[in-house]
Order: sequence, then C-alpha cells, then structure tokens
Amino acid sequence: AAELEYESVLCVKPDVNVYRIPPRTSNRGYRASDWKLDHPDWTGRLRVTSKGKTAYIKLEDKVSGELFAQAPIDQYPGIAVETVADSSRYFVIRIQDGTGRSAFIGIGFTDRGDAFDFNVSLQDHFKWVKQETEISKESQEADTRPKLDLGFKEGQTIKLNIGNMTSKKGGAAKPRVSGSGGLSLLPPPPGGKIAVPPIPPPSSTAIANHVTPPPVQKSSNASGADILLDLDAPASASKAAVSATTDLWGDFSTASSAVPNQAPQQSNWVQF
Repeated sequence: AAELEYESVLCVKPDVNVYRIPPRTSNRGYRASDWKLDHPDWTGRLRVTSKGKTAYIKLEDKVSGELFAQAPIDQYPGIAVETVADSSRYFVIRIQDGTGRSAFIGIGFTDRGDAFDFNVSLQDHFKWVKQETEISKESQEADTRPKLDLGFKEGQTIKLNIGNMTSKKGGAAKPRVSGSGGLSLLPPPPGGKIAVPPIPPPSSTAIANHVTPPPVQKSSNASGADILLDLDAPASASKAAVSATTDLWGDFSTASSAVPNQAPQQSNWVQF
C-alpha cells in the first residue's frame, strides 16, 4: 500500500534560513533571540510534501535541488515541529537521516506571510488525516454491527389506506353522482342528502291522442285570404276539427251502406 501512495506538494518557499540552536536547558520553550539570527548557518529552499498520512519538510538547494535535510512529521503540533516563544516567523524542527539519527535545528522566514503559509499547510494536512481516520473507524464499526433485516417474512403482509378507497378485498369505490348537466359531482358529505330534480308529469293531450292525425291537405287554389280566415277561426271550430279527425276508422256500417250495388256476403266477422 505504501508503494501505491504518491507524493504531493503542499507548500514551497524559495527562501528559508537554517540555524544551529543550543540544547534546551529548561521546559520554558525555545526562544529565537538566543540564536544568531544575522548569521544563518545555511540558506536554501523549503518544500512541504505529503505521502499518505505523513508530511515531510525538505530543505533543498536553490540551484541544484539537492536535499540538505529532511524532517518527517507524523503529528502536528508535536515534537517534530515546534514554534518559538518570542516570534511567529521561526520554528524548531527535528531532522532525521536514513540511519535513524535525529537532530533539532531552527528555521526562519524573512517574510511573515511565508511563515503563515508553512503553518497552514501542515494544519490542513493533519486535519485531513483526522477526518480520514474517523471515516475509516466509522466504516469498521458499521461492518461489525448486526445488519437489520428489513425484508418481508414469509406470509407477512401490509395494509394501505389510500384516501376513500376501501381496504376490504373486492370492495368497490363509491360511485359519483351525476348532475342534470352530465357533470360528475363529488359525493355528498356524511349525513347529507342529494336533491333529485323533479320529473315533469305526462301531458294529458299526449295520452289521449295515441294516434297522430294525418296532416290536412289544403287546396292549391286557396288564396291568401283563406289562410288569414283560418288563423282568425274561433277555438270551437278547431276543437270540432280535432274531434272529427280523432275517429280515423269511421263507422263500419256506414262504409258498407255506401256500396249498394255489391251483394252481401256471408262472413264470420262480427259487425260492431
């Protein structure tokens, strides 16, 4: 896994001063005023990189890029990088070589903004490391927890009540009441009544006259005056005409007497 990790650059500062510092005699911390700030022991370029969860402070030559010293950092703030008590531009770092030997040296920046960027790059990296550790820890705890079985057991059912639909098997929804205009109306509230429109009574004239009389053909020689006279006729004349036309079949005896020359024939028909 370490071979698959790649190295990323977090911060690069072209000017950094390196100082040899005296051993610390008390626990009060380092002070930059105890160093020879006007005469740095080495000057070069600082580069902060990361590989996996470990950060590295590399001191390199400005021209050739040759590595002068390297300080691996596993925790920040920690013993690998410490700030001084009297300035924000100077730090004490612990450098290590390949054989495991280590030493403490002091570094300082001329510009205060460079010191701020150096400090923030380390803080951001280890903040990311902390988040990654918490996420991996939560995932491991989730794997060890018993998993919930949310599936349906054999024969298990559920019931849903949606709106006014009945939950019984085979039940039908309530029909909607149709109004006189053909529009579907909503069902009445509970306890309400529906007003049914009244049905008009059948006309007595339509019941009495089952057979519609044939239309009366008017003479083609009738003048416009006769038409006006017909319109001004009294109601009694119109009623007489209606009563005359209602008996369409006439009298069978009259019809038979109208033909005197025809001999009577015996028949089984009964004369009314």
